[in-house]
Amino acid sequence: MNYESGAVNNNGRLSFSGEATPRSRRWWILALVAALAVVAAVYFFSSGSSGPKTPPAGGGPQAPTVTVSVPGRQQVGRTISATGSLAAKIDMPVGIVGEGGLVTQVLVQPGQWVRAGQVLATIDRSVQVQTAASLAAQITVARSDARLAQAELDRAAALVERGFISKADLDRRAATRDAANARVNVAQAQLAEANARTGRLNIRAPAAGLVLTRNIEPGQVVGGGSGTLFRLAKGGELELRATLSDADMTAIKVGFSANVTPVGSDRSFSGRIWQVSPVIDPQTRQGIAKIALGYDAALRPGGFAAATIAAGTSDVPLLPQSAVQSDDKGNYVYVVDAKNEVVRRSIKVGQVSDAGVAIAEGLIGTERVVTAAGAFLNPGQKVIPVTQKTQG
Repeated sequence: MNYESGAVNNNGRLSFSGEATPRSRRWWILALVAALAVVAAVYFFSSGSSGPKTPPAGGGPQAPTVTVSVPGRQQVGRTISATGSLAAKIDMPVGIVGEGGLVTQVLVQPGQWVRAGQVLATIDRSVQVQTAASLAAQITVARSDARLAQAELDRAAALVERGFISKADLDRRAATRDAANARVNVAQAQLAEANARTGRLNIRAPAAGLVLTRNIEPGQVVGGGSGTLFRLAKGGELELRATLSDADMTAIKVGFSANVTPVGSDRSFSGRIWQVSPVIDPQTRQGIAKIALGYDAALRPGGFAAATIAAGTSDVPLLPQSAVQSDDKGNYVYVVDAKNEVVRRSIKVGQVSDAGVAIAEGLIGTERVVTAAGAFLNPGQKVIPVTQKTQG
């Protein structure tokens, strides 16, 4: 038989019989699950999404909390970075000063130190030696003539007193003596000129310094048109010809210190600016600052090097690097205004160091600057600022 209702059994429990019992159990379970789901949804939407914080007035979304700081102004050492080529501070090209000829010896090599007047190379002087010998012989002849003329003048002077020779004859002999002495002087001057020309066949160092290049070999014929045969760095002093923008050129002066690091080297060399170019290249808008350096084997003229120039100090705001953002419009920071809204502020970045980023333009130091999570903000967005104390 089929029963639509239940009865109490001997144990006191309600029991169902027939086909209606399992179907009713399923419906009861489904109804219970649905009720629990509705209760959970109501609880979630009423209290779960905003957490323990009090929702903002008007029922809008919660404003994000951001960390801000008021940077103030600090004394920051300003440094300027530049690159350039190494060169001799005073580059001395050495060439032929005489007639030239066949090179017989080259006495120095690049990298050697030389003293002022030291012979760098010699040129064949066989013809000049014979010419000097001939002139020396002419001096001997002229001196003999002068002695003979003087003796004749002395005898004539004695005879004049006795009346054997007229005063006119005495004057002629005196003139002959003077002419003979003059020929001696001429011969001596000619010999000195020949010796000087011969001495100029030696190629000498114009000053003490370091030999940089050599473009001469024994057996080579050289002359006035041979160009530079040696290049010397006077005193071995070198310099870095640093290229700077016109803005940086206005910030440096003669005497500023600098550290120079050659490319490929981990060593730095101290130097000072000794000359600042008075002009700016109109095409590149750059100028040259020359940094004097002492001699060191690691500094090679013609090499490339980087320089860091200490250009004094400046009173500027200093921010952590996380506060500075950049895009195709340039560098900027986010500032929180009096309404706690985010405002974009364009800036010009100055010196970057371990202490932070110096702001050359765009801030005065009293603003509340977002120091973190700026990449997730948008201009005009409402925020809850939390001020971070700056390090003194």
